[in-house]
Amino acid sequence: MQIRRFQGGEAPALHRLRHDAIHQIAARDYTPQQIAAWAPATIDAQAWAEKMAANRPFIAEMDGQIVGFADVQPSGYIDYFFVSAEHPRQGIGNALMARLHEEAARQGMATLTSDVSRTAQPFFLHHGFAIVEQRQPVRQGVVVPNAFMRKHLQAPTVPAA
Repeated sequence: MQIRRFQGGEAPALHRLRHDAIHQIAARDYTPQQIAAWAPATIDAQAWAEKMAANRPFIAEMDGQIVGFADVQPSGYIDYFFVSAEHPRQGIGNALMARLHEEAARQGMATLTSDVSRTAQPFFLHHGFAIVEQRQPVRQGVVVPNAFMRKHLQAPTVPAA
């Protein structure tokens, strides 16, 4: 598996991966109405491409196929974190989380935060995040519950002189 930065033209593949992950994996924790509101079949492709270009996610790739993606913003906020529905429990999520932690350390971030789905909360808890608040955001008129989660990172140590 290779973890690399997003490249132009990959936004449609990321949308498909996200859509399929929500419809095939998160569907066990959400109603069909919540899934449809969270991940509709049609989107504004231009707006999605611009969002991906701005977020600059890390891409997990196996055998030339995109199998996951995640980003961390300069504020420490993880906006997107998805693994392919066809590749569960193969270490992809762990590899992406490790890469986000490396990036956070490189940028000197003190905290990582994210709005995390019910489905992903156990994974984030396993990686040291804590639930700060359960939330009830509304998407397309439907409540799609999630949790705001936070992880405090260790401050970089300065070698003794």
